Amino acid sequence: MNQIHRLGFGAWQLANPLWSNMTEQEAIALVRKAYDKGIRFFDTAPGYSHGQSERIIGKALHHVREHVIIQSKFGHHADGHTDFSEAIIKESIKASCERLQTDYLDSVLLHNPEPYILEGKANHFNVLEGLKQEGLISGYGASVDNAKDMILVLEHSKATHIEVLFNIFFQDARKAFQKAAEKGVKIIVKVPLDSGWLTGKYGKNSTFAGIRSRWSPAEIQTRGELVEQLRKITGEQDLVKIAMGFIWSYPEVSLIIPGIKNEAQLNRHVEATHMAFDMALRQKLEAFYDHVIKDKNLKW
Repeated sequence: MNQIHRLGFGAWQLANPLWSNMTEQEAIALVRKAYDKGIRFFDTAPGYSHGQSERIIGKALHHVREHVIIQSKFGHHADGHTDFSEAIIKESIKASCERLQTDYLDSVLLHNPEPYILEGKANHFNVLEGLKQEGLISGYGASVDNAKDMILVLEHSKATHIEVLFNIFFQDARKAFQKAAEKGVKIIVKVPLDSGWLTGKYGKNSTFAGIRSRWSPAEIQTRGELVEQLRKITGEQDLVKIAMGFIWSYPEVSLIIPGIKNEAQLNRHVEATHMAFDMALRQKLEAFYDHVIKDKNLKW
């Protein structure tokens, strides 16, 4: 796979006041620039900015629909409520299609559902399999946060895609990478920069507003100290390249979907797809997680 095609576009931030001040027109222009740069995979959800993220992608890409892969989700809805009722899966997907200006989705993910759904104790995966047979979707799976939930999906469904939290600070998912590869399930990595911490621009004295205010002072202190240790391990000030290169180094990973909010970030991520990553450094970063980070039980 051409490496630029391993770089996707995470669209949570598009015209989202919790994340950025971009206008709809700026967001449409950014999505089109990503397409022009060679990005072909776009990840969104009904709950992202109350459906506005899907609408923007639809407006930006409807004229090149056959050349892009669009993934959306089910469970968190455009009106702000959460409902995983299997009876409304098809209705939700059709509403996403309308906002996205398309008559099918390439992939639909259950958006961080409860374990009983992942365990196949409900009918969700069967419904999605039926919609795949109908042609409304081409693939399906789940968006999850750890190896345990990945394995549940792999063991209880015919999923084609799994989206999972994975970065230098959250490496639990790598325990399930081989199993996913053996089953031919695409792994899509979300939150590759740990909500900005792995860019290196935050430290233990940082303060936050909006969605990032979820971290307590103690958590900020811990993360800041980890960033300092990471700099010592890597000897590299450009942590974005290190963070992305670390994930690129796993051949089991099909795609990474950073939340890109301006052209400078877009260009930086495109450039990073061409870097080679030192496998000895990867081993050091794995050991850093295993021996220092894992037992801290960081919260996303």
